[in-house]
Order: sequence, then C-alpha cells, then structure tokens
Amino acid sequence: MALKPNSAEGRTRSWVQIFIVFGLCCFFYILGAWQRSGFGKGDSIALEITKHGADCNIIPSLNFETHHAGEVGNVGESEKIKSFQPCPPRYVDYTPCQDQKRAMTFPRDNMIYRERHCPREEEKLHCLVPAPKGYVTPFPWPKSRDYVPYANAPYKALTVEKAIQNWIQYEGNVFRFPGGGTQFPQGADKYIDQLAAVIPITNGTVRTALDTGCGVASWGAYLWSRNVLTMSFAPRDSHEAQVQFALERGVPAVIGVLGTIKMPYPSRAFDMAHCSRCLIPWGANDGMYLKEVDRVLRPGGYWVLSGPPINWRNNYKAWQRPKEELEEEQQKIEDVAKLLCWEKKHEKGEMAIWQKRVNDESCRGREDDSQAKFCKAEEANDVWYKKMDVCVTPYTDVSSSSEVAGGELKPFPERLFAVPPRIASGSVPGVSVETYEEDNNIWKKHVNAYKKINRLIDSGRYRNILDMNAGLGGFAAALNSPKLWVMNVMPTIAEKDTLGVIYERGLIGIYHDWCEAFSTYPRTYDLIHAHGLFSLYKDKCNLEDILLEMDRILRPEGAVIFRDEVDVLIKVKKITAGMRWDTKMVDHEDGPLVPEKVLVAVKQYWTVGGNTTSAQ
Repeated sequence: MALKPNSAEGRTRSWVQIFIVFGLCCFFYILGAWQRSGFGKGDSIALEITKHGADCNIIPSLNFETHHAGEVGNVGESEKIKSFQPCPPRYVDYTPCQDQKRAMTFPRDNMIYRERHCPREEEKLHCLVPAPKGYVTPFPWPKSRDYVPYANAPYKALTVEKAIQNWIQYEGNVFRFPGGGTQFPQGADKYIDQLAAVIPITNGTVRTALDTGCGVASWGAYLWSRNVLTMSFAPRDSHEAQVQFALERGVPAVIGVLGTIKMPYPSRAFDMAHCSRCLIPWGANDGMYLKEVDRVLRPGGYWVLSGPPINWRNNYKAWQRPKEELEEEQQKIEDVAKLLCWEKKHEKGEMAIWQKRVNDESCRGREDDSQAKFCKAEEANDVWYKKMDVCVTPYTDVSSSSEVAGGELKPFPERLFAVPPRIASGSVPGVSVETYEEDNNIWKKHVNAYKKINRLIDSGRYRNILDMNAGLGGFAAALNSPKLWVMNVMPTIAEKDTLGVIYERGLIGIYHDWCEAFSTYPRTYDLIHAHGLFSLYKDKCNLEDILLEMDRILRPEGAVIFRDEVDVLIKVKKITAGMRWDTKMVDHEDGPLVPEKVLVAVKQYWTVGGNTTSAQ
C-alpha cells in the first residue's frame, strides 16, 4: 500500500533546495567579482597592487596644477621608505657629464674637455638637485620665447658680453630675448627671411634642422613659427647658461660640442644644418666636422654658414683678421664641400648656402679621388662614444639619377604619419608597414587615455616633453601640437634602432644610455614619459640612479608618466616615495586584467632652503 507523502517534510526539502541555490548564486557572484578584480589569474599581481596601496581608477586626488602652498603629504606606505635628501645649494645647476671642474682635467685639443665625461660610480650624487630660491614655472609659449624669469637662471654675464648683438637683456625680474644673434643683430626673423629666399622653408620640405653652436637658440625659436623643428646644441663653456636659457625659453636644445666623438644623431636626419659664427673650425682635421655634418644631413639637405670666413675679401678688416688666413680657411671649406659633392647655391654678405646632392650619380668622379676615403655603410648610425673618422658616409644605392637616396619624404605635416622610407624599404628588421600603422593606432589610444588622466597635457602647461624610450615615435606623433615639442630618446641598448624613422616622421631625438646622466641642465622638462624603460634597464644599472636623474631634469611640479609591467612599477613607486613625488597607479586603458599599468607622478615644489609643496 502506498504511503502518503509527509507535507511538512516536503516543505523542509524545498527550503533546503532554495537555500542551496541561493548560496550557489552568491558564491558565483563573489567568484565573478574576484576574477574581474584581477585576483582570478592566480598570480601575485593584483595582490601586490592592493598591498602597496595602488589606486587603479581615474585619479581623483593628484593635482597637476602649479601652486606654491601646502605641506608634504603622507607617503601612506607601511614599509620603511628611503628618503633622499636635497643636494647642497652649489649643485643647483649640476650637469653630471659636463661638470666644469671635471672638464678641466681633460685635454683641450679638439674640444675634448667639453665632451661628455661622466662621474664614476663612487662619484655619483644620491641626493635631489634643488631648484634655485624663487624658482617659478616658466611662461607659457609663445611668451616664453621672449621672456624668462630671472630667478630660474640668474646669470647676467651674457647681457653684458652680447649686449650689442641683441641676444639677451635684463629687465626687472625677467630676461628679455629680442631675437638677435651674432650674425643677425636685427632679429632672427629677418635673417630667416634671407634663408627662405634660397631654401624651401615654408612649404614643409624643410622640417628638421640642426643648429651647431646655437647660443641662446633664437634661430630655432623663430623657426618654430615656420613649422621647422630645430635641434640646437652648444657646449657648457664660458657663455654661462646659453643652453639653459634656450630650454627655459621652450626651445629644443642639449649640451653638446663637435669635438672627437660623433654627434648623437642618426644618418640622414636633418633637412638643414646651420652655423652662425659658431667658431667650429670646419676646414680643420681634413674637414672632419663637415664630413660629420654630411653624415647627419639628408640627401637634398642644406648647410648654412654665416660669419667668418665667408666673403672674406669684403669683411677681413671688420673681423680684424689677416686676409691670407681667412682665404685659406674658406678655401679648405670649399675643397671639402666639393669632395662631399655639395653644390653651392648662394653666397652674399657673410652668408653661404650649400645643398647636398640627392644621390651620388653625379659624384662618381670622387671615387677616384685619393682624398675620398669612404666610411663603412653599416657604421653610419653607430655613434655612441664612437670617434669621428675622416671619411665620407656613402649614399644608399639608387636605381636612377633622379631618385633620392634613402627615399623621398613627404612634406610636413603629411610626413608625420606617412610610412617612413626606412620602414617601406625594410631597413628596420622586424618592423613592417603593418607594424608601424598598428603602433600609431596604439599610441593614439594611449595618449587619449593620458589626456583623461591629466587634462593639462595639451593645455600649454607642458611645453618641453621628454620620451625616454621613444620606439617609433608614436607617442610624440600622437601628441603633435604647436604648444609643445618632444625630445625622443633612443636608448643605446634598445633592441631596434628606430631613431632614423623618428626623424623621417619630422620629429627630433637623440641617442642616449640612461645608465648615465642626460646632456641637459636641471629642470629642463615639464613632462617625462617612460614606456618600458625600467624593464629595459632591469639588471643593466641601478634604477634608483635613473629616477634621480629624472628628478634632476624635471621641473618642480612637472609630471611623469610611467608605462610598464606592474611589478616593475611597484619598485619604481617605492623609490619615488622618498623623492618628494606624489604618485598614483592607474589601470591600462583596456582594463585591470592587463599586466601593464600606468604610474603617474607629480614632482613637489621645493627650492633651496624652502618648504615643500605637495601635489596632493
């Protein structure tokens, strides 16, 4: 006989089933949230982020605005942080690899003592280089072209030494730069107009320029309005702070000299090179310096020389130099230019202009010239601490007399995103046209994300920007704006040398090894970008030294963007906690599961003997 079911037992079983289902739902909900948070990968990445207090959201509290009030914020770290102390006040303008005292211990022949001579490991500073008392944020461009706060570079010597040449004038609490120069006391604009009558400066054909012995870089400053981007350099010498003034004005410049070492630029880089009374002995050493200019000058590019010895017959009395000496000097220059197969396009007043041939089809005769020693083609970009040689850099092969050796470039700005000839020809191993275009798209996305994090990026607040590991130049290209410029650095240990590609895009840059100090003054850059840099230099040198160098060259209240693997950024974050920087961690724009993260930082405002202002 069948038994009747117990109704109370059925109700109990139903409640148990409901409870089990509810429990499973809660479990899977929590599991899903756990996985989305980044812990679900089963590794230590998310654990480390949480452990070190990283904020992986859009930053609500990091203040990028300049201000000069407040107290130091709490570090917020549970473990002991190494605190870096300020360097003594005498280091306020310290340039480690161009230190004046160390320079005087080297020979003066061929300007060896003005070249890079970096401190030994035991001589390196492990302190924070202070800003001078009264330091303020530079004026925004274009006002900064004409005015620099006196407190930022308090050196008046040039106002006396170059008074009649209109380089610089002291007015109250600012320096004013009228735009004059040794060869253009009436102003750089009029001087550039003379050049433009011969050189196609206005149509985008000439985009990148090199100014050797630049003074305060007025030539580069005034070329900016014509959409020409100039790399200026001068030594740290008796003309105190000339490169520092250039950078305070917002003009690209580095400390450098033509001595015995190759310039830190790739071959075929510049559309135009310039020397305005730069005191470089162009005809000396069998024309070694002119041959080095030829290496970095693009086929079809221009070289401008103004000042002695040009047109010496009419000027030797004004220069107070023997005409026989000047005649010999100019003849040597003419002979080297002929050997290089340059064509003289113009000579008037104290200015001469030569143009480099687009290929060597019309220069076949020089192969039989006993003086025409040719460099090895594969060494054209091997420049870091490499001695200059008295040889001619060969052109790349062409198939016709009209073809531009190395490839013809589009005018700027079309050049910026056109496929560079080095990539189109397959000259960069592992980089195809598709790779290049994908890299551009990635950096457009990255830069858009940066602008959401820091809305001051394209506001004019950041004029001088440094990309410490530039790759194909995608960061600089995505940022391109008349309000800013980017110094693209190609680490000498990078797997691929793509600096030539960067120049073919109409951008500028330099080779450098970040195990050493950069060739610039303190407080040079408003914004620094470091993508994969610390992964690249892991086990190569001390990361602390790189960060202290970044602090040296970053302006007070300047910003830094690190993009790297999270475990690397956690180490960076720990070191910067003792450097008077405020930092926050942000997720990759594709979400928290991507192991690459972004660490953003703002350097606090502090000066010699002054209080610190936190950006928090």
